[in-house]
Amino acid sequence: MSEPSDTPRVTTRISDGIAEVTLSRPDKLNAFDSEMFKAVSAAGDELMQTEGLRAVILHGEGRGFCAGLDTAQLMAFTGRIDALREEINTPLPGRADNAFQHPCTIWADLPVPVIAALHGVTFGAGMQLALGADIRIAHPDTRLSIMETRWGLIPDMGLSKLLPGLMRADQALELILSARIVEAAEAQNLGLVTRLAEDPLAAARETAKAIASRNPEAARGAKALVRAAWPGGDAHLALEARLQAEIIGSKNQIEAVMAEMQKRPPDFG
Repeated sequence: MSEPSDTPRVTTRISDGIAEVTLSRPDKLNAFDSEMFKAVSAAGDELMQTEGLRAVILHGEGRGFCAGLDTAQLMAFTGRIDALREEINTPLPGRADNAFQHPCTIWADLPVPVIAALHGVTFGAGMQLALGADIRIAHPDTRLSIMETRWGLIPDMGLSKLLPGLMRADQALELILSARIVEAAEAQNLGLVTRLAEDPLAAARETAKAIASRNPEAARGAKALVRAAWPGGDAHLALEARLQAEIIGSKNQIEAVMAEMQKRPPDFG
């Protein structure tokens, strides 16, 4: 369950056609709870309707970009598995993605270039959110992980759409299965990170300004061209959802969660 909060999970500021979208839950390393899912999606949906937009920057307040799914939210899911499975298997009206994929895929679908400024931890849901951006600039000390298998799950927030254009299948599978933490330099070599910068937010702002100085039709066209020409699209989002719906709430998935939280080896049946 989400704790009540008077502070918005996400803030958006627009200046000179550049939107800065900030994850604003620093006390929880910007982890995703139900409010964060809704807030990130809403921010993307609002920008989709914003006229004069030239570029978008995604970043996280505090010590890290995003630590992934809030463990309290994960436990809350266990109390409504049947409803959750139905929600996972149900795309949003008029879209290919579901409510859990949408916070990440909406950034790929925006017509303008999106830049993610990464620092600290970029784990799980945070990693998939970063993959939704077109460009990822990371601090050299950033740590990244496709972490869902630690909880007995598969990555289900749009990774099947967002990752294929960035890295080889065998490298992707190794990262998914191992759930290992990757340092920024290796992440750059693998294709998870575009480039490194000592101040990724400043570098993102500089890049956004450069994009905003270009012909806006050319910038939008370039993004559309790259998104269409490189592998990765909506085709496999339903498969991603179906596989996750079959896994979540199963005996072995629950055992994976309990073993991870109790810091012991899992006993799978």
